[in-house]
Amino acid sequence: MKTIVITGPSGSGKSYLSKKLSEIFYNSIVVKTDSYYRDNILIKFLSIFLYDIYDKPFSLKKKEIKQILTSIQNKDRLISFHNYDFKKKNSSISKKRINYKTYNQFLILEGIFAHRLDLDYQETINILCEEKKEVCFNRRLKRDQIERGRNNKEVKKKFNKSWTLFYQNIEKYINSNKVIRLNTDKKISYDKLVLDLKK
Repeated sequence: MKTIVITGPSGSGKSYLSKKLSEIFYNSIVVKTDSYYRDNILIKFLSIFLYDIYDKPFSLKKKEIKQILTSIQNKDRLISFHNYDFKKKNSSISKKRINYKTYNQFLILEGIFAHRLDLDYQETINILCEEKKEVCFNRRLKRDQIERGRNNKEVKKKFNKSWTLFYQNIEKYINSNKVIRLNTDKKISYDKLVLDLKK
């Protein structure tokens, strides 16, 4: 099963793209790194003093992400998916039975840290979602107010920090791997991507 890695700054269209691709390539499996934030006492304590703690890879359960990716690649039938509640800062686990197909099925790994895991990115299909900073901020503002109970000031502070941190670490990934740079609002680029994936 081929793996698609979708990364990009906050609000760049990663979730939108993964959803669209999973609809086109039926039976594809989506794993969101946002679902694998740590929820132990230490991370909750640090979040009181470090407002940007969740914008750092340290905040992720990397071991659990690796485990689920390995389980899917091994075609285990019953997979444990993590879910993270941003308002309560708690995670839960749900088990899902997977129906594996050989045609048009991808493992889609999506998230702001998807390019900073212990993976061989030479073997994955790598997509970088790009959009203007203002557009990304407006998208995140709407999402965070609805889904995460944050106010305008808090969202702006977190967004600016996460934007800076993302672009501080993306160049090495781009220079070391074959990366498709995509604006999800540009239909021509999106259509070409779909055609290439169907080959």
